[in-house]
Amino acid sequence: MLPSSPVVVGAAAVIALLVVAVVIRRLRGPSAEARKSKRAHEAAQKRDPPVDIGETYEFGVTELTDHHSGEEVAVGKVEGFVLFTEDVPGGLEPGDVIRAKVLSFNEGRTSADATFVGRA
Repeated sequence: MLPSSPVVVGAAAVIALLVVAVVIRRLRGPSAEARKSKRAHEAAQKRDPPVDIGETYEFGVTELTDHHSGEEVAVGKVEGFVLFTEDVPGGLEPGDVIRAKVLSFNEGRTSADATFVGRA
């Protein structure tokens, strides 16, 4: 039989607690925020987009993020519908109101790509 030092016993206890925490987390399922986001996404897939390709819309920028192309895009919503706006000028910040022309929808038609037209 191996001697059990306080360090070995403590390490074993920490590992056991981590395993229990992971198991409990898995059993609880997704967070309330994740469930809410999933429901919103599913509802968006069932409705027609409130924007049309070729039309220009005015909305507030909620965030700036990096596009897969490497360019910065402005993210905003029109009636809860997400628009990713390209070709934004420097100095644009969340909270700014812009106008953008819708270019295309994503595959699920739950968001659209647009191009910057101007500040509102």
